[in-house]
Amino acid sequence: MEKDKSYFNNVHMYGRVWMMLALLLFVSVPAILSIYYNSWPFLNVFLIGMLGIAPTFWTVSTIEVLTYVPMLGAGGSYLGFVTGNLSNLKVPCAINAMNTVKAEPGTEEGEIVSTIAIAISSLITTVIISGGVLLLVWIRPLLESPVLAPAFANILPALFGALAVVLISRNWKIAVTPIVFMLVLFMIVPSLAGAVGILVPVGVVVTIISSRILYKKGWL
Repeated sequence: MEKDKSYFNNVHMYGRVWMMLALLLFVSVPAILSIYYNSWPFLNVFLIGMLGIAPTFWTVSTIEVLTYVPMLGAGGSYLGFVTGNLSNLKVPCAINAMNTVKAEPGTEEGEIVSTIAIAISSLITTVIISGGVLLLVWIRPLLESPVLAPAFANILPALFGALAVVLISRNWKIAVTPIVFMLVLFMIVPSLAGAVGILVPVGVVVTIISSRILYKKGWL
C-alpha cells in the first residue's frame, strides 16, 4: 500500500509540474512574439474573442476531465492532457491496449497499461509529425493526391469503427440504446456533429441509465 501511495504521489507531483510547464510554453509563444515585434492585441478585441471561444473550451475541458480521467488513470491522464488529441488518439489507444491485455479501467493494471499506451502513442506521434514536417515538401503531392483523399477523410471513422466492434461485441445489449439515441439525435440535429466533446458525457449518462434499467429487468 505504501508503494502504491508513493507511486501516485510521484505521478501527481510530476504531472502537475509538466502541466504547468506546458501551460507556460503555450503562453510564452504569443508573449515572445508580441515582445519581439512590439505588437500587442487590443484588450477589447482580445476579450471579445475570448468570450466567443473560452466558455466552449472550458466546458469541453471540464467534461473531458470528468469523463476520461476514470478511464485513463492518473499517469495516462497527465500524459494525455499534456500531449493532447485525447478523443481522436490517446483514449482509443489506451482503451484498445486495456482490452488487449484484459485490464479493467480504474485498476492498477489498467493504470499501468493506459500510461504505457499513451506514452508510446505520444512518442510515435512526435516521430511521425517530425518526419512529416521535415519531408513535407516531398510528400505533400502524395498526401494531396485524389487517390489518397478518401482514405484521409475516413481515418477517424475507421479508427472508432474498429474500436466500437471490439467494445460492442462484449455486450451488445448495453450498446444498442446509446447508439440508437445518438443516431437519432444527429439525424434530427446534424449541426451537433461539431460538438462531440460535449455529447460524450451525454452518451455516458444515457448508457448508465439504460444499463440500469436492463439490469433491473434482468436482461443483463
